[in-house]
Amino acid sequence: MLKLYHSEPGANSLKCLIPLFEKGLAFESAYIDLHKFEQHDPRFIAINPEGQVPVLDHDGTIITQTSVINEYLEDAFPDAPALRPSTPVGNARMRYWNKFIDEHVMNFVSMWGWHRFVGVLARGMESGDFDRLVERIPLHEQREKWKTARSGFSEEDLANAKRKIAVALDKVEAQLAETQWLAGEMYTLADINFYAHCGMYVARMFPDLTDEDRHPRLEAWRNRISERAAVKEALAMPDHTNPGLRTFSGEVH
Repeated sequence: MLKLYHSEPGANSLKCLIPLFEKGLAFESAYIDLHKFEQHDPRFIAINPEGQVPVLDHDGTIITQTSVINEYLEDAFPDAPALRPSTPVGNARMRYWNKFIDEHVMNFVSMWGWHRFVGVLARGMESGDFDRLVERIPLHEQREKWKTARSGFSEEDLANAKRKIAVALDKVEAQLAETQWLAGEMYTLADINFYAHCGMYVARMFPDLTDEDRHPRLEAWRNRISERAAVKEALAMPDHTNPGLRTFSGEVH
């Protein structure tokens, strides 16, 4: 039995929800309300000591980290529709893009999400409540990120993050001039990864970077993915966020 602990269908949670639907795998949905800070509750910390979602529970085996979860599903369910190429070269290309997205894209998109939305949440808390919240966060880096969101990211850091996002969009546009999908002619986990982090939210945050004239292939790629039945199912999962936070990119951890 598969059980996925997740939040709203966006960013990291969407990245793991889409493969489950694409592969047609039955799973139990365990919603973790990030805006009530359930990810820091001792009951959840007992499942994932890092206090982050999503988390996959497969018959009692706990798998964390989104790219690891998605590759685990490929290994554990080889008879389900594949989202990973069957050749060494194809796999290398897919993993190249996943590494690029995980290391050079995700955190910069997340920074802008935290800047625009999570910072408002953090600054709206009383100092004592905020301090108690931060004390419960297991990871040092996440504690510091909450503190930075409360005080505000520097203009230099935000400008650099936007520059990195622009570079990523141009890089994907160039790749799609060569191949139908990021890793070649097959839709893979790499496409899902980039879509989950940049396919929806970046266009809302930075319309100046994502117009169709500048990135026509990226726009067509985004539309193809959005029309997939599994993607529609994943996006239809419950969204319990505060209405004012529903366009934020970068999950609260």
